[in-house]
Amino acid sequence: MSTDKCDEKTSCQSCDKSEKCSQEEKEAHEQKLLEERMSFVKHKFMVVSGKGGVGKSTVATNLAITLAKEGYEVGLMDADIHGPNIPIMLGIEDERPGASTEGLLPIVTKHGLKVISIAFFLKSKDDAVIWRGPLKHSVIKQFLGEVYWGDLDYLIIDLPPGTGDEALSVAHLLKNVDGAVVVTTPQDVALLDSRKAVTFTRQLKIPLVGIVENMSGFNCPHCHKPVDLFKKGGGEKAAREMLVPFLGRIPIDPEMVSSGDTGTPLVAMPDHEEVTNAFSQISENWRKLLEGKSKVDSMQNAQVT
Repeated sequence: MSTDKCDEKTSCQSCDKSEKCSQEEKEAHEQKLLEERMSFVKHKFMVVSGKGGVGKSTVATNLAITLAKEGYEVGLMDADIHGPNIPIMLGIEDERPGASTEGLLPIVTKHGLKVISIAFFLKSKDDAVIWRGPLKHSVIKQFLGEVYWGDLDYLIIDLPPGTGDEALSVAHLLKNVDGAVVVTTPQDVALLDSRKAVTFTRQLKIPLVGIVENMSGFNCPHCHKPVDLFKKGGGEKAAREMLVPFLGRIPIDPEMVSSGDTGTPLVAMPDHEEVTNAFSQISENWRKLLEGKSKVDSMQNAQVT
């Protein structure tokens, strides 16, 4: 593409010469910018669930902070366009992204996370985003290609429940997602939908699917005995039956809800060792899977060369 048509260092959304480009040229340019931006991100993961109410955004947020506490550079992209909850869970719902010559600047939290969400661009917390698929696809493309993420070890993409537009858009735009983390609870109805989420990722050829069992057991603060409010072990059983990794289980903590509402995720609070250890174990299992994949890829490349 010649520079008399479009500035290759800016997006077609902001380029004053873009009217001279065809739609096909614009799309090719935007995809090139996206791929260049994502080349600075080592690992890209989707956090998905087959249904709502399983704590998917809570898991994504606490997992992102766990990785940041371990010394990694982490980005968290809220791809839930209709119900963006990540900003309030991190206490940054009143922030507004800035801009630079490099692109839109994500909000950086006190935990070191880089965060982007449609919630930052709404006039009011009560505003509803009433969009069809093409508009959602467009904003997800902008989040990936026009946000200046910088160098990241992990970009965690929190998707809305189900297997609809947003998940399809991310998979289509990135093309090389490292994997999807499927969040479920031990309930049979949640497990049924989580199995569909696993099938969805397989059909899109997204590797390294792992299942996280949330709300798995509860230790009574009075008698200190475990209580299985929503059963226990269902996520591990589903992972075993579908031949996918089981990353770990997260117990119920009474303060999990209030911590999300007040903008201080549980793993960033003291005296919650059980939950913190659970997320640390999930992070460790996740990284072991990545290391194993890297070794396999290296062996395959060596054989080819």
